[in-house]
Amino acid sequence: GLASCARSCCGPRLQLSADAMADSPRSDDDRRMRSRSRSRSRSPRRSISPKRSVSASPRRSVSPVDRRRREDEVDILKISNDDAAFVLGKNGKTKEKIARVSGATIDLYEQSLTLEIRGTAAERRRARKYVECVMAQRVGPVTIDDDGGDDDLTTIEVPSEAVGFVTGAQGNFLRSIEEEWGTLMFFADFRGRSRGGQGETEKLAIFGERRGRRGAQLKCMAAVETKVPGYFTGSRMRDMEEPSTEEWGTDTLVLRPDELSYALGKKGMTRKKLAKSSGCIVEYVGYTVFMSGTGAERRRAQEYLGWLFEQLKGPVYVDGWEERDDCTAIDVPRDCVGYVTGARRATLGKIEEEWGTLMFFMSTQMRSRDRDTSGRRDFDGSEKLVIFGDRRGRRGAELKCMSAVETKKPGHFTRDIRKHTSESKGFASDTFPMDESELSYALGKDGTTRRKLARASGCIMEYVGQVAFICGTLEERTRARTYLKWLLKQRHGSVYVDDVRDRDDVTIVPVPQHCVGYVTGNRGASLRQVEEMSGTFCFVEGGRGEAEQLLIFGHNKHDREVAERLVNDLVNEKLRDEDRRDYDDRDRRDDYYDRYPRDHDRRDDYDRRRDDDYDRRRYDD
Repeated sequence: GLASCARSCCGPRLQLSADAMADSPRSDDDRRMRSRSRSRSRSPRRSISPKRSVSASPRRSVSPVDRRRREDEVDILKISNDDAAFVLGKNGKTKEKIARVSGATIDLYEQSLTLEIRGTAAERRRARKYVECVMAQRVGPVTIDDDGGDDDLTTIEVPSEAVGFVTGAQGNFLRSIEEEWGTLMFFADFRGRSRGGQGETEKLAIFGERRGRRGAQLKCMAAVETKVPGYFTGSRMRDMEEPSTEEWGTDTLVLRPDELSYALGKKGMTRKKLAKSSGCIVEYVGYTVFMSGTGAERRRAQEYLGWLFEQLKGPVYVDGWEERDDCTAIDVPRDCVGYVTGARRATLGKIEEEWGTLMFFMSTQMRSRDRDTSGRRDFDGSEKLVIFGDRRGRRGAELKCMSAVETKKPGHFTRDIRKHTSESKGFASDTFPMDESELSYALGKDGTTRRKLARASGCIMEYVGQVAFICGTLEERTRARTYLKWLLKQRHGSVYVDDVRDRDDVTIVPVPQHCVGYVTGNRGASLRQVEEMSGTFCFVEGGRGEAEQLLIFGHNKHDREVAERLVNDLVNEKLRDEDRRDYDDRDRRDDYYDRYPRDHDRRDDYDRRRDDDYDRRRYDD
């Protein structure tokens, strides 16, 4: 079926040959594959499977003008049933990947076996090219034509002995790189070369935007260097060097073996936090650090890496941290430093991983002007924790640390905090004090309720003591405050949303009344699981007719669609169980009647026996 065919779409490699696709042994139907532009006029058709997402589009905001233009521009590709399986992929992953890399919206229809591609001319052209590459894997040789001017292809030579290592078991390693960097990757063989010889290479094609292609390329280079040391960091390194500009470029730094282990960190966590906090692509190829990005990103990455190595020698003080736009500092009482840091820096490490920041305690006892003197001075009884990264990440990490300090020393940060709502349309912070019962309800078990409100609203939400800090843009903060108020109202009864039809962050799902209990589950467990899996905020607005309304809130439409599908699955499962139970009850009744005579049959037999006795007595008389 479709799934078995789709599983093989990642396995075969493309062969880059001089033959065109039309010369490959394809069916006549495949050769008639065509594309044309037309206005959006046809009615929607049935999708391939209700379990699969047949419409894939990249997650990004589109202006109304662009949205109208996209709706009017459609390319239609006529494909075969076998090609449809390859384009769809396992659980629709391949189609979603093509849509994400190309930027187009892709719809696959079963009855007509057509693929509709919506987007700008460049997006549709890229999507067609990627679709043709995926379908070509089913029949063999294919030509990759990069003359379209898309500037979306990077190739890397991989030694034959490292191809299996780079591909991974069943292509899992390449798929993980594609997922991480938003690219489309496959191997391409050159026809005409001998096979099996040492030193041969195979070409790996990487499609996507520049940053994603570079990240995927460096990831593959690191894997090859692990299998074949010195392959990229030797003589080939000079051939790969490109001129660096302020707009884009790559810097390299060679590390010693002891420095590499420290700069890599446990499971690569140190490297990841350097990359996230600086905004730069950071990858270690052998002992060489590759840093790719803009000039500012590369400078930040080198600076952060230097501070890491300075910590091996002793405390670090950052000169001019007050004037930096990538730094936030927080004063932590000395008796709370160990609690904030955690055992073997575990707590700080989790905060860095969650918010993509670089954090360390900066020595307040040793200012830059005091470094040449032997004496050290105590200042205010606190240690300064500096946080480096983008604004949103720094604020989230700062609030996390404030919450930890507040747990250790109640009132340290919230003693004079009152309710505050900022009118700024940009990034700002609101505060919402709560009493103890409200805090417990709004926090949830292990903080699950707080996290779901933050994710659904797209806002930073952290509880410092009994004060909720809500940070983000005006739209995000408004959503978060509204969700929090609705949540607290649920403690006392049902919640009704007056403007539900006018909101753009809600999906309404009618649920039959006899299915509501099954959808919510015991003490709301099933609905909480739906929220956790989809990143939404859901509750039942009941009491209106034979069906009750389940409201699914979230700033991301895709997340709401996931929640809607999960809820519909629960409703269908309940209805199937009821049908099965009714069918079993009928079977049991029929079996009972077959085993025992019915009451009316018994009465008929009695009446017949009584009549026979009466006739016999008359005859005797």
